[in-house]
Amino acid sequence: MADSARPPRDAAGAEPARRVADLVVERLRAWHLPRVFGCPGSAIAPIVDALVDAGGDPAFVPARHEETAAFMATGHAKYTGGIGVCLANQGPGAVHLLNGLYDAKLDSKPVVALIGQETSSPLGRAHAEIEIGRLFSDVCNQFVRTVQTVEEASALLDRAIQTAAATRSPTCLVLPYELQIAPVPLLPAQGSGALVATPGLPLARVLPHDADLGAAAQLLSSGQRVAVLVGQGGYGAAEEIQVLADRLGAGVATSLLGKPVLDERLPFHTGVLGEVGGDASAQLMASCDTLLLVGTNDPWTGYLPPPGQARVVQIDIDGRRVGSRYPVDVPLIGDAAETLRALIARIPDRPGRQWRQTVELSVDRWRGTAAERAGQPGEPVNPRLLFQELSPRLPRGAAVAVDVGSVTYWYARHVQLPPGVSAHICGTLGSVGCALPYAIAAKLAAPEQPVIALLGDGAMQLTGLAELITVAQHWQQWPDARFVLLVLNNRDRSGVGDHRERQAPEVAERLPDVPYAGWARLLGLHGLRVDRPELVGPAWEEALAADRPALIEAVVDPVVPLDPPEQPFADLRGVLADADAARRVHDHVLRTHVTVDTRDLG
Repeated sequence: MADSARPPRDAAGAEPARRVADLVVERLRAWHLPRVFGCPGSAIAPIVDALVDAGGDPAFVPARHEETAAFMATGHAKYTGGIGVCLANQGPGAVHLLNGLYDAKLDSKPVVALIGQETSSPLGRAHAEIEIGRLFSDVCNQFVRTVQTVEEASALLDRAIQTAAATRSPTCLVLPYELQIAPVPLLPAQGSGALVATPGLPLARVLPHDADLGAAAQLLSSGQRVAVLVGQGGYGAAEEIQVLADRLGAGVATSLLGKPVLDERLPFHTGVLGEVGGDASAQLMASCDTLLLVGTNDPWTGYLPPPGQARVVQIDIDGRRVGSRYPVDVPLIGDAAETLRALIARIPDRPGRQWRQTVELSVDRWRGTAAERAGQPGEPVNPRLLFQELSPRLPRGAAVAVDVGSVTYWYARHVQLPPGVSAHICGTLGSVGCALPYAIAAKLAAPEQPVIALLGDGAMQLTGLAELITVAQHWQQWPDARFVLLVLNNRDRSGVGDHRERQAPEVAERLPDVPYAGWARLLGLHGLRVDRPELVGPAWEEALAADRPALIEAVVDPVVPLDPPEQPFADLRGVLADADAARRVHDHVLRTHVTVDTRDLG
């Protein structure tokens, strides 16, 4: 393999020729893409060199593994709303990108993957020969291309970026090594047909037709027990959701991905719906006669009302999702905030509040139950307590990254997110090991904001131990050093809490014990170990006040039950507004509940 370093100046001191690798970096800068995550390698080295020469615009962020680089790019897209970029070598490097790119695909986030390809010969490539186009044809099904000529390099990169933004999905561009180092002519060849796109083309404004808005307003206005389910498509529409819910006297639940959309401290906010959620959301759905779905593609459809019980309006920017999970009476294709504003103008304020009062009572009961569960003893520490104690200590404007496993349950139920706190999880793919790469991407995008990552010891051993080195590499450049990792050390890889008891002994895998706090201290970070419940609150305060990133290693009980919402659900129809009648119904539900098994999120 030839050396990828830039050629030296000639005898007259002239600058070396501008190469395709330089052109790629120029186009990334033109699109205002601030950083590229990846792992250097021989086939992608010219682009890495060009990024280094760019002086941080865009910046190159080396990851310890290509999988975490792809998670960082997806995390960047999730926290910023922009386009993430990652790069890798062909062969194993490209294969390792797939997990993070599938996260982007399933959660509808724009990411561009740049893959270097070794020089071809008549006998094929020297090694690591994988058909990238075929390998990436599913995860990047909107756009996968290989650059064939110098003239088309810029145009194909523009198309990859445009397509990622327009389709909210990952795209892939393969760049052969010999083209990366090829000189770029001062003028494009005549008849090349390669055109440079205008960076940052705005997306279209999408609104439903007036007739559909009128039908939806009439349906919602006629409902007596209205429920609203909010997904990640509701980002930016919190005010409109609250106004509409108040007009309808509705209760509001969210999907797991929609948890950060609305202030969870609102009295009618029932919390997350689904297996990871709580009783109040399950009761809301079991009792409603009208349902508004806002930007949600939640797969836990078993927790929605039985078909035929409720009339349904669904709002989504993507028409392919409308009605795909649940029967819909009135579909509304449009941007969430603008569509909700149009509905609000058509819906009168409802004077009756009996349903809202019943919902609020259910919320109060559930919050009391959650606090009671968090206060129960554990061996040595109840994991719920770590999350219950975090809520009142969440810094303003913080970013929260959540991993997959039992940690997801405790986050969904015990962390109340106030306005201004963003939070993300690999929600649809459900891949362990996402939280720390997400957290790094969030901190690099906004170094002045506090960042908190919540993960289990399985995730920490999978990706966290290595990527903590990346944190140690960058943290001294951050104006705000608050970067806190909570690692639940229960030495249980199953990630399913009480399910471990039902597994055969040879199936239940015990993770090797690792001194996570000691590893953080070895890297020059702050490390704390919590093995008694009275240490939980002080540990959060110490970590958030530290002058450097901190890791809290919490030794927690591995068999605390996950306690999914009960089935059959509590039916609150016909409940009177007075609290005594509502309590009688609720107590009856508690006496007659049926426990169901949970699914493995890990």
